[in-house]
Amino acid sequence: MADIEVEERGHALWVTINRPDRRNAYDLDMARAMTAAVEGAARFDAVVLTGSGGAFCAGGALANLGDPDPDALRELFTASFRLVDAIRNCPRPVIAAVDGAAAGGGNELVIACDLAIATRRSTFGQTGPKVGSAPVLGATNVLGVQIGEKRAKEMAMLCRRYPAEQALALGLVNEVVPDGELEPAVEAMLAEIHRLSPRYLEITKISSNLWWNASKDNMAAGVGMLIQAIGSPDMVEGARAFLEKRRPNFRGD
Repeated sequence: MADIEVEERGHALWVTINRPDRRNAYDLDMARAMTAAVEGAARFDAVVLTGSGGAFCAGGALANLGDPDPDALRELFTASFRLVDAIRNCPRPVIAAVDGAAAGGGNELVIACDLAIATRRSTFGQTGPKVGSAPVLGATNVLGVQIGEKRAKEMAMLCRRYPAEQALALGLVNEVVPDGELEPAVEAMLAEIHRLSPRYLEITKISSNLWWNASKDNMAAGVGMLIQAIGSPDMVEGARAFLEKRRPNFRGD
């Protein structure tokens, strides 16, 4: 099976991240495949972004960060920026269908999506400062508009995990459904969308990108800082600690 599965289901395009062995963390080719799928979705009513195997997405793959290749990481960071921006600029609504963990860059995919439905067992949160990185593609800028500045900083800085019901209360997701009932809930939302004008949905979506567009220079600067920090002691220690399943030691204690 492909790492990214793209399937036409009626009037919607379903994009499924299919690497459950690493909690659906994506690599460069996967980021590019998702971007291409979203950018080519104008003839559908909507796009559904989801993950397989009991996880939504753990963001960018960390396997190579302990011994980083600067050129490869530069491409991955840049491709991640293009992916979230493609989601926001897709002329059709993009729905995050979350079943399981949305962590790090996976949580930022939820932030980028227009709508989000989650199962009760799902969790949300950022991982950046915990693994030697920073969540510059949504969590340090646009998330503050969605859930409030103090909560956004709490999520981005402290790397806590938030259960689905708390994510709903914060405003990060639109709906929480029982485990096993995600697809029917998404189909119900798609049926609502199908009754609406595609032309005026597009106008509504593009007009709603005010805060996203205002944050894009900030995101680009953040990506630049991440690129400059490639190979830094904090990046290497954070990635190695994550892969070795231990607490990172950023201060050399």
